[in-house]
Amino acid sequence: MIGAMPLEIVPADVSDLRQVLADHARYWGERDLRALHQPVLLREFGATCMVARAEDGIRGYLFGFVTPEQTGYVHLIATRDDSRGTGLGRRLYRHFTEIARSQGAVRLKAITSVTNKGSIAFHRTLGFDARVVEDYDGPGRPMVVFTRTL
Repeated sequence: MIGAMPLEIVPADVSDLRQVLADHARYWGERDLRALHQPVLLREFGATCMVARAEDGIRGYLFGFVTPEQTGYVHLIATRDDSRGTGLGRRLYRHFTEIARSQGAVRLKAITSVTNKGSIAFHRTLGFDARVVEDYDGPGRPMVVFTRTL
């Protein structure tokens, strides 16, 4: 529960994606990450994509998948502006970790921009190793790569 409102973490579907995109700024502020929200993720990796739903809508979500190399990759994780600091991001990661393990994952991975201090701090509190990889996202585009053994 967040506050007094019941919350459940359930598999996401394309209608959830439409809701998330309609409320994009509540999750991402001024950063426009809509292009990263691909319907194919939900259609092909539905078991590892989830939303945290309350009576007032989607409070947070995590879209991920398990690679053939047994890595549980978190493509996107976000909490709505009124749910930050409640532990919801941790809950979403715990849920994803359980599902990824059941699909054979032996490690987790995520990435973020080198300027995303909030994401870097969050992932470090979850026990991830963080390293900057130069040119990860193309020439001159370094990213922070997070990894954690399960």
